[in-house]
Amino acid sequence: MQGLIGWLKPAGCDGLATQQAMLAGDDRPPQAPLHSQIEAMWGLSTWATAADIARQGDLAAAIVGRPRFPGTEANEAHPAATLLGLWQAHGPAMMDQVQGSFALAVLDNRANRVFLAIDRMGIHSLAFAARNDGIVFADRADAVAAHPDVGRRLDEQGLFNYFYFYDLPAPGTVFRGVEKLLPGQWLQWRNGAAERGYYWHLEYRDEPRTDFDAQSARFHQLLRECVGRARGGDEVAAFLSGGTDSSTVCGVLAELQGRPARTYSIGFEAQGFDEMEYARLAARHFGLDSREYYLKPDDILTAIPIIARHYDEPFANESAVPTLFCARLAAADGHRVMLAGDGGDEIFGGNARYAKQKVFEAYHALPGFLRGGLIEPLAGLPGLAALPPMRKLQSYIRQANIPLPERMESYNYIYRQPLEAMFSKALLDGVDAHLPSALLKDAYDRADSDSYINRMLHLDLKFTLADNDLRKVNGMTEAAGIEVRYPLIDDAMVAFSGEVPPDWKIRGQYLRWFFKTALKGYLPDQIINKSKHGFGLPFGVWAKEHPPLRQRVEDRLADFKRRDLLNPAYVDQLRQEHMTGHATYFGKMIWVILILEEWLAARGL
Repeated sequence: MQGLIGWLKPAGCDGLATQQAMLAGDDRPPQAPLHSQIEAMWGLSTWATAADIARQGDLAAAIVGRPRFPGTEANEAHPAATLLGLWQAHGPAMMDQVQGSFALAVLDNRANRVFLAIDRMGIHSLAFAARNDGIVFADRADAVAAHPDVGRRLDEQGLFNYFYFYDLPAPGTVFRGVEKLLPGQWLQWRNGAAERGYYWHLEYRDEPRTDFDAQSARFHQLLRECVGRARGGDEVAAFLSGGTDSSTVCGVLAELQGRPARTYSIGFEAQGFDEMEYARLAARHFGLDSREYYLKPDDILTAIPIIARHYDEPFANESAVPTLFCARLAAADGHRVMLAGDGGDEIFGGNARYAKQKVFEAYHALPGFLRGGLIEPLAGLPGLAALPPMRKLQSYIRQANIPLPERMESYNYIYRQPLEAMFSKALLDGVDAHLPSALLKDAYDRADSDSYINRMLHLDLKFTLADNDLRKVNGMTEAAGIEVRYPLIDDAMVAFSGEVPPDWKIRGQYLRWFFKTALKGYLPDQIINKSKHGFGLPFGVWAKEHPPLRQRVEDRLADFKRRDLLNPAYVDQLRQEHMTGHATYFGKMIWVILILEEWLAARGL
């Protein structure tokens, strides 16, 4: 387990008291020796190894994670000292020479300056509170909020964003005055002023290519290099869901080890959720040393308080539960490092919405005079909506005329009823209801591509991967005492994915065409051709059918209704629809509310 906290306050403060306050606010106390540099006006602390922090006079640096410094004479056994040398030689331009997964801080007391950055994919995170009189930072938002000058005041916009996204996407947090860095971003605070920018962006190729065989061979070589780099010199295990990503990582791991790879899989005794057959198929195909665990309703009751305590902000991806038990299973067998297959969908085009949006984008390939002069007037004629084919056409036109990325959000749960019916007036008065759309548009528009497919991928790198999936896996593996590594989002593999053109990512309605075609003969056909499922959880079903879990839900919803966040009548209606209607669909928002209440109660908020 690693951690990082720091501050610079030119007016001075009680450094030891500040450190203790921030550590007390971190619900993940250090389990490794604390290494600190503390003076009257600044402090910097890490926990992992002494090599993660270095100092020369009024200049100090810290870096946590698994950084690499290609192209330098760096000693990666002493990353903070290397970072300090790069800063002295290059200043912020040093980021061109830092790769891997990391969160870093450079503190220059003499220049009244702090520089922060995180890795390109957002595997690590950094939160901060920047004010005129100083800056506070940490790898967790709750540690920043615990600083005496910041405070744990809840932010209405952050709470609204949580209900929209089921997490707290950067740059916002649940705490007022606390922000987070985005993937590939830096922040510099100097003499009371803060500025930020991006040191890296993924370069996308939009043009078609014809060298499939060469790129396939390169891809296979990169798989071995990236899994090998993630493995390092450690004894590692791996998650195995039975999907293309985890199966590929496990197969390559076994190949590199020259012996069966130890893998861990989670099953569910609930119709429509269990994918163990595919995990077993991959295990047989690659000769893996596989372990299985079937999750039970009572396991959710065990996981809820762990989820509530371990994440620094409310986090409602329900697949955190199977992730926790999978990691615990590995830890019980003595493993301390696991490989995960996250990221393949977001770099090679594996999410179903990419193909769906292709159908709507085709409408705009038609000449404008045809759309506006014939199709839309015809579809709008009175009475035609009574005919099912015309009703479908009208729906298609309405959706196609919503620009991306807003179109993908037209099904978002909280916009399926008036906001005033769901949220309390006190919450809505402090909220910009359009901010989530603006955040999505920012990531979509920042993509270095004219292709809507690449732009959707770029958006998902931020919102689906960095803000959600990586936080999920990082948090639950850490809670289990496991370090997790992600070979498919190694810097080299991500850069390669940018060179894969859009028509190789989505071919017609076929997802991940390049990835799957390149792996034909390596992966079993059944895994390549399976429909995407994910690491779901039958919470909605079990919260309806399992009495102890049902009672936990009832109790927490009763507690939550006393808060002035959602309207009590809405909560009652939601619970009624969950119990009498589609348990899985309505269960998702029940889980979002349950986790928020558990998180708030665990902190006395």
